[in-house]
Amino acid sequence: MPVLTQATAPLTRSVEIVNEHGEAETVSIPAERDLTVYVDKRELVTLMTLGAHPEWLVLGYLRNQRLVKELAAIASVTVDWEVGAAAVYTHEGIADIEERTASRVVTTGCGQGSVFGSLMDELDTLVLPPARITQAQLYGIVNAIRLQESTYKSAGSVHGCALFAGEEMQLFVEDVGRHNAIDTIAGWMWLRDGDSPPAQPGDAPLVFYTTGRLTSEMVIKSAQMGVAIVVSRSGMTQMGFEIAEKLGLCTIGRATNRHFLCYTGRDRLLLQPELAGPRPRATA
Repeated sequence: MPVLTQATAPLTRSVEIVNEHGEAETVSIPAERDLTVYVDKRELVTLMTLGAHPEWLVLGYLRNQRLVKELAAIASVTVDWEVGAAAVYTHEGIADIEERTASRVVTTGCGQGSVFGSLMDELDTLVLPPARITQAQLYGIVNAIRLQESTYKSAGSVHGCALFAGEEMQLFVEDVGRHNAIDTIAGWMWLRDGDSPPAQPGDAPLVFYTTGRLTSEMVIKSAQMGVAIVVSRSGMTQMGFEIAEKLGLCTIGRATNRHFLCYTGRDRLLLQPELAGPRPRATA
């Protein structure tokens, strides 16, 4: 198990604004900050983040980029907010890191969204668990998100992601970019489960929820985490759709209140249309 700091930083800051009535107010805004990641003293990437769980974020980034495949390979992660840096030390270094990080695809993720090109070549090796979700469980997840206290409610301008086991929330993370939030969850799962497949308590399926759209990056990272069901309150891109279909991943978008659209992996969703309530009446 790597040695981790527990660096903390304020998630919001107060600023003075003037509203539409010309009145002065004090409001909260997200405290975005830069975190430069160094691996064995080599600068790798700068992430723009809230900094809620920076050590998990760094671990998840390294894992989702497939730069480090085993948790035991990492000796330590040290985050220092005074200099805005995360120092990662490995036991034996990362083989061919120059070549492996040379091919980079800039994604649609807000902030510093990127994936290294070799990830697309590894899709055929991903095998998802036989998870299924009921419509009732889906509604429970959407309601849990609605009730969740969040930075978004107080300050806006952030994305939220969560991991569920059935309707039970395991972890909720917010950040300035949805890719950072999913990497943070991936890092937390790595520490919890090690290199084994993710734990699925009882018959409860693992479900990943995001407030952001389902892009290729979000689909790939969900699959890498061993999560076969992804829910979003937003929509889906063409590449995200095509990759999800190829992987057999269940993607559910536009999920608000009782409404949703199941784009792919319909066999993983047990429909209960009676729970959706009556159809709205058509107007003349």
